Amino acid sequence: MANETLVLGIDPALGTTGYGIVRCGVNAVTLVDAGFVRCSRNDTLERRLDELHRGITEIIAEHKPHCLAIEEIYSHYDRPTTAILMGHARGVILLAAAQAGLEVSSYAATKVKKTLTSNGRASKSQIQFAVKHQLNLPSLPEPADVADALAIAICHYHSTQGPARLFNRNVS
Repeated sequence: MANETLVLGIDPALGTTGYGIVRCGVNAVTLVDAGFVRCSRNDTLERRLDELHRGITEIIAEHKPHCLAIEEIYSHYDRPTTAILMGHARGVILLAAAQAGLEVSSYAATKVKKTLTSNGRASKSQIQFAVKHQLNLPSLPEPADVADALAIAICHYHSTQGPARLFNRNVS
C-alpha cells in the first residue's frame, strides 16, 4: 500500500523496555516486529542509559520506522523515584528518535488502555488480549512490556489514521 506507515511503539523502562513495530494501512494494522531491550540491573545508571540508547538506535536503524509512539511519564505519589527513572529512560529514547529525525507522539497509559479496550483502567491481561485480537496473533504477546509497546503503537494508529479517528471527529 502506498499509504503505509511503520510505527515504533515503546514502553519505556530502565529494566525492560518493550518495543513493537506495526505497519499501518488505511484499514488495517499488522505486526512487523516486537521485542525488548533489557538493561543489566547491576550496571550504573549511565551504563544502563547507554545500553538502552544503543538498543533503540539499532532497532530504528534496522526497521526505519516513520514515527515513534511512546508512553507518557506518569507519577504515583507513593513512587516518585519511578517517574524520575522513567524520565531518564524516555530521555535517551527521545534522543535516539531525534537523531533519526523521527516524529514522536506521546500517549497517557489511560488513553492507550481506553483506545484498545474502552476501559482506561484495563489490566495487563486485558491489554495483551486486545493486542492479540487487533493484530490477529496466534497467542498473547509476552512479556507484558512488549504487549504494552504494541498497544501504544496501535493507539497511535487509531489516533492518527485508523477507524477510531472517524468517531473522534464527532466528539466535542
